Amino acid sequence: MHMILLPSARLRPYVASLWVGERPVAPDREQVLPTGTMHIALRLQGGPVRLYGDRGSTCVQHAGDALVAGARAGSYWKDASVPTRTVGVQLRPGAARALFGASAAEFSDRHVPLDDAWGRDGTWLREALHEARDPHAQLAALEAALLARLAPRAMHPSVARALAQIRAIPSAERLPAVAGISQRHFIAQFREATGLSPKRYARVCRFQYLLRLMEAGRGHPLAELASAAGYSDQSHCNREFLALAGTTPHAWQLQRRARPPAPPMPRRARSVSSKTPV
Repeated sequence: MHMILLPSARLRPYVASLWVGERPVAPDREQVLPTGTMHIALRLQGGPVRLYGDRGSTCVQHAGDALVAGARAGSYWKDASVPTRTVGVQLRPGAARALFGASAAEFSDRHVPLDDAWGRDGTWLREALHEARDPHAQLAALEAALLARLAPRAMHPSVARALAQIRAIPSAERLPAVAGISQRHFIAQFREATGLSPKRYARVCRFQYLLRLMEAGRGHPLAELASAAGYSDQSHCNREFLALAGTTPHAWQLQRRARPPAPPMPRRARSVSSKTPV
C-alpha cells in the first residue's frame, strides 16, 4: 500500500508531497540515492531507522523513528530486514527556514531527530499519527502539523531563478549565470535554501535526470542516455555515477533487475483535506 497526497496551497511552495507507505522485508540493505532534497520520515512500524555508510559496513547509526533527512550528494544504505510502515514529507528548497526556522545547510548530509528540530511538536505529531484511524487521517494529521509550524519565508530571487533554470534543463553542464549578487553571497544563499552548493545540487539534478532516462529508456545504449543527460561521454557518466551512487550505471542496472518490484505508486491526488481533525 502506498498513498501520496499533494499539499494544500499554503504548503505547496515548500512541500512537494506527503506520503504513507508500507514496505515488505527485503533480502538485503536498501540503497538510498541522492535526490538533492530534504525529507521528513516518521516510522510507525518497524522500529528505529538503522543507517550504514555502505552495503558491507558494520558501523550502524540508529537514527530514531522520526527524523529530518538533509540534502545529500552521496548515497547511503538503510536496514531493510523488517517490514515497515512510514509516513513522510518530500520537501522543496526553502522549506528548512519555513518549517524549522533553520538553514538547510544545518541538515545537509545528516539525519536529525524530529524532536531536535521541532521539540515537543515532534512528540505530539508521533502520538497523533499512531492514534489516527487510517492513512487518510495520518496524512491529514501530518499536513495539519506542517501548517501549524509554517512560517513563510521568501527565497532570494537569484536562488529562485537559478533553481528554476536547473530544473528546466537538468542536463546542463554549466550553471546559470547570476546577476546583482556576488558569487560568494549567492553560494551562501543557495546553501541556505537547499543545503548544497550550486554545483553539487546541479550534479545531483543531472544524476536524477539520468536515472529517469535509464528507467524510461531500457534497452537503449548507456552511451546514448549519458549524452542525453548532458555528460560529455560515457566515461564522464561512469565517474559521476560512481561518485554519487558508489557504483557504476551498469552495476546499478543489474542491481535494479535483481530487486523485487517496488509497491505501485498511484497518481498524486489532492485526496485528503487539511481540515480533517488530528
